[in-house]
Amino acid sequence: MKIVVIKKIKIKMKKLFLLFLIAISMIISCSINNESNIVNLKTTFLKTNINNKGAFNNFTDLKTAKDYLPRDSIAPVMSIRINKMVFTPKSAKYIDNILTLNFDNDVVANIKVEEKESHLTFELISITNNDSVDLIIWGPYPNTINKIISETVGVVRSDEFALGIQALNIKTLGGYPWNESDRMPAFDIFREEDLNNMHPKSDGSVLYRVEAAKPNAMGSSLQAYCRNRNTERVFQEFNHEKIVAPPYNDGGVIGSKIAIFGCPAEKTLETIGNIEIAEGLPHPLIDGEWIKTSSKASASYIIMNFNEDEIDKALEVTQKAGLNYLYYYGKTFESWGHFGLYKKQFPDGYAVMRKMVDKAKEKDIKLGIHILSNFITPNDAYVTPIPDKRLAKVGSSTIIEDIDETQTEILIESPEFFNQMKNNSLKTVMIGNELIRYGLVSEELPWKLLDCQRGAFNTKAEAHKTGVEIAKLLDHPYKVFLTNADLTIEISKTLAELFNETGLRQISFDGLEGNRSTGLGTYGESLMPYTWYNNLTDDIKSHLIIDASRTTHFFWHIYSRMNWGEPWYAGFRESQTEYRLKNQKYFRRNFMPGMLGWFKMTSETSIEDVEWLLARSAGFDAGFAFVTGFEELEKNGNSDKILELIGEWEKVRLAGLFTDEQKKVMENPETEFSLIKVNDNEWSLYQVESEKFKHEKKVKQPGEPIYSTFTFKNIGKEQAINFILNAIDADISDISMEIDNYKEIKLPVTLLKGQIVKYTGGNKAIVYDKNYKIVNEFEMIPSDFKVRSGEHSITFDCHYKNTGEKPSAKLEIRTFGKRENIIMN
Repeated sequence: MKIVVIKKIKIKMKKLFLLFLIAISMIISCSINNESNIVNLKTTFLKTNINNKGAFNNFTDLKTAKDYLPRDSIAPVMSIRINKMVFTPKSAKYIDNILTLNFDNDVVANIKVEEKESHLTFELISITNNDSVDLIIWGPYPNTINKIISETVGVVRSDEFALGIQALNIKTLGGYPWNESDRMPAFDIFREEDLNNMHPKSDGSVLYRVEAAKPNAMGSSLQAYCRNRNTERVFQEFNHEKIVAPPYNDGGVIGSKIAIFGCPAEKTLETIGNIEIAEGLPHPLIDGEWIKTSSKASASYIIMNFNEDEIDKALEVTQKAGLNYLYYYGKTFESWGHFGLYKKQFPDGYAVMRKMVDKAKEKDIKLGIHILSNFITPNDAYVTPIPDKRLAKVGSSTIIEDIDETQTEILIESPEFFNQMKNNSLKTVMIGNELIRYGLVSEELPWKLLDCQRGAFNTKAEAHKTGVEIAKLLDHPYKVFLTNADLTIEISKTLAELFNETGLRQISFDGLEGNRSTGLGTYGESLMPYTWYNNLTDDIKSHLIIDASRTTHFFWHIYSRMNWGEPWYAGFRESQTEYRLKNQKYFRRNFMPGMLGWFKMTSETSIEDVEWLLARSAGFDAGFAFVTGFEELEKNGNSDKILELIGEWEKVRLAGLFTDEQKKVMENPETEFSLIKVNDNEWSLYQVESEKFKHEKKVKQPGEPIYSTFTFKNIGKEQAINFILNAIDADISDISMEIDNYKEIKLPVTLLKGQIVKYTGGNKAIVYDKNYKIVNEFEMIPSDFKVRSGEHSITFDCHYKNTGEKPSAKLEIRTFGKRENIIMN
């Protein structure tokens, strides 16, 4: 009995001891967790904790409880950089919504934290040893999401959830100073593979520009930073190895502020809009709707040169095209900088522009203009006769010998800012109030500027004393000067005054990268449109389209769209096509309206080329700029039809009537479509199989045939093929076609060099000159061209005379697929 009792007691004691150990373990665990997590934060959809090392412990979807912070990763709320070494916090505490982070080097940062329904905000309100801190870094915040990386906007999305970061003021930059990461971080805050990927790929095939969101081995990361600009820096830009960035007083890193959010993927754009409103960011509207959700943000527009006497004709063209925006593209300004309107076109200045704006308004059309941002032409008052000290400078030295007003060689202490010749278009220096252009720099001591032109740009040549500063002005290949930050702000306000006074409603900020002359990087790019926008009246802001050739994380909040793709290099189908289409992927993943860029209509533009563009516009739901002129419209016999087609396609597109299936097919640049208006609310859409062939003049041995045989496909039901025949560099006659080796047809016509014959069904074929003006017509028998569905052959032959270097006949065969009915309710 005693043995049994003792065994029972021992078993009971073991159970009690085990329970004791479990209890102690739980107490220790709870103690560790309480010490580790110093604050729990949440929004409507996101939960996160910050630990006593000042790092996020998780990014958790409140609905699914899924944590998107990768295991074994560290996500410091904020890091600092001192002498290019990155330091993460050593410890942290949280009292009364203030997160205090302690770093090495006796740096203590206080961050104000706020919880809001849609997002969390973090604002640096104080930091010790401020002057020693190069910059602060928000993140990078690693996460496991990698399906869609919105690199510019700063959002990453899976099918279910999105995480995002937003810079809440202009000096807080989306991104990370990758190109300055020439040393390893002081602490292991990134995995090795992330460090290897710090420098973004530049091939453009994956990312347009890595900024606030970036893919990595774990999934992706979100990041932003703010620089302390209280001291002079030297940086690389504009193909210069060395440019001096002067100090800029914007409060430094104090005041830098970000938002972090998580939400269901489908609510991402809505959430960003809520953040804009809650945090006082720009939130442009158009007709009362946020520009980022309005279909009008991608509206196409006409670009033309016109004056006050021609405004009515230009408005008529815009109306014929069914569009609501007309963009002036003649010479707008006497000079760039002060932006005085060109007197020949606008003799009464703002008053003339205002009259044209008012005329357009009566027809529900808005006028816009193009600018080259902070480019300053040499004839502007900022340059001549007394140059403004705020013109951007590469750097400076001193002269080491007195010079008089005629001397053409100038001795300088150092050549380092003067002999950078890769982008030195104006070779201009400033001494006092004099501008001087130089030919070259001596190759050895004593350093000299040689072959100097004194009193350049109508400044006054003067004598200068030893020790006086000589500054190399920064310029651009367009033969213009650039601005420092203060001058950027001033000219931005001048542009705002132009819009306020005239009522203009569209602008294109071309060349925004020029504002990197401020030494502020992407901050400088945003500074000009941000200042301009903030100085507009509420009336102007209420209906405004802001184009740009590029964007930044912060500028995304201001601009309507990025519209790039130039028409100067080839025809509609060839000029920068790959670039234009690649841009659409970038736009989509960054919540930007689709835009295809500029397309130029000439006197020889065909209806088929225009419908090729319009199908791409429909497929990508992307607008475009249609560049033309009165002369081109007058010469091109298709003008009225082309303008009508633009209006019809645009009406259907903006109404959202094309189906997803139709748009998917139309994204392919190899496909062609035709839209036929039935009535004001009904259209017929046909896919077109277009196959193009070239029959070249051949020299062969006697008896060898010189005809060409091609194959084509009828994608629809039985029909008469359509064709277009061009006479290239020769007159052509004795034209014959034979379909499927039995149906021979002779065309009773001789085409002169450059002429075109089109057959679009029916009993007539039309002969046009190269500008699509009708020359004559001839009879056709439709049954001769009727073919069944499927593959077919066509044999072509003709006789050449008056030949040039490369005579040929270009033949295009067109067949039509089934009719798809489109109805507007």
